Amino acid sequence: MQFKPRHSWSFDQQHPLRQRLRRMTRPAWLGSIRRTTPLSPTWGHDRGTPIDRYYIEQFLDHNRQDIHGCVLEIKDSSYTDRFGAGVELSDVLDVDPSNPRATIVADLSRADQIPSDRYDCFVLTQTLQLIYDLNGAITHAARILRPGGVLLATLPGISRVERAYAEADYWRFTPASGAALFGAIFGPDQVSVRSYGNVLTAIAFLTGMAHEELSQPELETHDSHFPITIAVRAVKQAEG
Repeated sequence: MQFKPRHSWSFDQQHPLRQRLRRMTRPAWLGSIRRTTPLSPTWGHDRGTPIDRYYIEQFLDHNRQDIHGCVLEIKDSSYTDRFGAGVELSDVLDVDPSNPRATIVADLSRADQIPSDRYDCFVLTQTLQLIYDLNGAITHAARILRPGGVLLATLPGISRVERAYAEADYWRFTPASGAALFGAIFGPDQVSVRSYGNVLTAIAFLTGMAHEELSQPELETHDSHFPITIAVRAVKQAEG
């Protein structure tokens, strides 16, 4: 006597389950990035424009109306010069006294020598990951802004460790940590946070591809679960 099985697995090649199993066992095609070393050791500078710089400059361009009056920037004034309008004073802050472009030499987390209520805008890009005392740095950033002044900060999310600063590359951020850190000092209602990037651009950025190697739709799809760049606009509350 023969027994007939309750379930038959003799489905044809086009059966949805067979197609699903085939997809599960087929390796993803990674092409030229299937490697254990990056395509570029310099974030993609040797291939074009680094992907995080594309997002940073997009954020600054969108908020260029804030870059006016007395402006402070880190390391050099390139973004102030490029995106500012009606700039009356341009200062450069650096912890390195050998930087000839620096007009102020100080550690932002202990910048007591910078007068309070001095700047209309502070352009603070890709710096806070290198400062251990985050609260001290953000507190001083708020203190030196005039009432109504704007801090434009960018933070790394998904990112490799900076070779030149490996021993002082402390932090990576998320939209939630950006909102919490700046909201605690400026006030939650004075802070707006957004993230740039998606899983594809994150993979491309980590391996050192340049933004010119990606299409516009690929670059402009943003998924907060895969943030390359966290951008923060924080406004110092006006008196009264």
